[in-house]
Amino acid sequence: MRNRLLLTTLALSGCTGLIGMSEYPPGDRGTDMTKKPGAGPTTPTANVPPAAGVASLLEPGLFGKSGLRRLSRAEYRTTIEDLTGVDVTADLALLPGDAASTYFDNDYTSQVASAALVEALKAIADHVGERVASDPVLRARVVPCTPIGPGDGACFRTFIRTFGRRVLRRPLADDLVERYATLQRFAVQDASFASGVQLVVRAMLQDLEFLYRVEIGTPVADAPGLFRLDGWELATRLSYLLWGSAPDDELLGRVDTKKLDAPADVRAAAVKMLGDPRAVARVARMHALWLAYDRLPHDPALATAMRTESDALIKRVVFTDKRPWTDLFSATNTFVDAGLAKHYGLPAPAGNAAAWVDYGSNGRRGILSHGSVLSNGLKFGDTSPVQRGIFLRNRLFCQDIPLPSASTVKVNVDQPPQGGDKNACKADRYAEHRMEVACAGCHRLMDPLGMGLENYDGLGRFRTVEPGKPECKIDGAGEVQGITGPNTFNGPGELGDLAIRSGALGPCFVSQMYQFALGRPVRDQDDGQVLKALAARFSADGRFRLDDLLLDLVSAPAFRHRVAE
Repeated sequence: MRNRLLLTTLALSGCTGLIGMSEYPPGDRGTDMTKKPGAGPTTPTANVPPAAGVASLLEPGLFGKSGLRRLSRAEYRTTIEDLTGVDVTADLALLPGDAASTYFDNDYTSQVASAALVEALKAIADHVGERVASDPVLRARVVPCTPIGPGDGACFRTFIRTFGRRVLRRPLADDLVERYATLQRFAVQDASFASGVQLVVRAMLQDLEFLYRVEIGTPVADAPGLFRLDGWELATRLSYLLWGSAPDDELLGRVDTKKLDAPADVRAAAVKMLGDPRAVARVARMHALWLAYDRLPHDPALATAMRTESDALIKRVVFTDKRPWTDLFSATNTFVDAGLAKHYGLPAPAGNAAAWVDYGSNGRRGILSHGSVLSNGLKFGDTSPVQRGIFLRNRLFCQDIPLPSASTVKVNVDQPPQGGDKNACKADRYAEHRMEVACAGCHRLMDPLGMGLENYDGLGRFRTVEPGKPECKIDGAGEVQGITGPNTFNGPGELGDLAIRSGALGPCFVSQMYQFALGRPVRDQDDGQVLKALAARFSADGRFRLDDLLLDLVSAPAFRHRVAE
């Protein structure tokens, strides 16, 4: 039965390699990108008026180019769970990893289709279809009617329309509904309505329009290559930016009622969406990817406690208290359980539950003091001032330091600095980097920055001497070269203060958030103006409100349009 269903569904799909039933035969998407599925004839470009004010805004750097984006593994998991109630976390190991040229997992410029990907997607879709068909609770979640029998065509079509609208993130045209409806004959043969549901779920979860965020839009007059997104496409951009999942029925309902057309409508929808727990999780994930603690190489209990600590701070600053985002780097207390408090040497919270505990005068402040962040920059079995310096330069200051050429530096970068005395203290050994002419320029930017965190080991614990070398005292003195004003610091608390005062932290974060939103690296020629405008509004009057930044972003013309690559 399983093989028969598979072969039939493949035949219906046109053998495109995925078991979906897209309304486009293979290749059609690339030949007429102005035709919207089920929307009738293409509207001539000449008859489409420019978007309000767009003619005066067509300057370089306002509209960033965008391409076809496949769901990341995390987005894929969350979307399937929201649609069906099935948790596919364990199945994600089947999928190839998310390669990226940015710090984020949704970089479409690095996405490559492969036979392994197709097979994994098929296996997961099969699993989800089987789960939904065999569980009455899950089945009721996707089927909004009660069938009177396996041949109930009205209920089957209602299911196809409602479920398909959520899966493909747009209404299904009648001809596509009928193509899916042919699968009901297997329900009749098996005397089970659930058999038909299983096939539809399997097919839809392999449809290219589910797996990829297809954006076509309407051509803007007098602006070649510029397209205004329609409500369905805009709802999808909103939901994946703010929730990491597909639009829900309420958001799709706004499209139905034309309440997602104007910038004010988009902003109003985003305000409501930011009040949803999914937005809290999404913003926390963005920070975890940005500061590289999404996956921590520690004991699971310790890793969970560290991630909970960082997520709690982000939620409190951004969503609960709505404080300036920069407070993430200057917070004087942290959220820990008894185990993590002991790990850090902090007072245990009252009772057994995790709670907020003051840092006191120990030098810790903000998220840079968290074990999650301090777990970065490790090498040679210990903390590496070089790796930590690179990490901080890249993530906090958006400064790219290129890897050295072995022919230029004539050293093995896969070994720690040796020098004349292999037993010398780390500060002395790493100082040699800055004495070599070929190395000094870059290492002056990295090493002193990393040295300012040396009092904290790779698990975020405070220490005063090097591991196994009690004679090597750690003074924790650090320096950030290249900024105006005082540039020395000691420990993560002072580094956070310095990063804020430097004026570089805010614009760097805006750039990172923009990359996360667009799913590709920032390009100065495409994105420069909108980034400058967003950064200025973000820092205006010292507000630094992340919720306002997100609202400004989704209201910007760049978010509501696409430029063909």
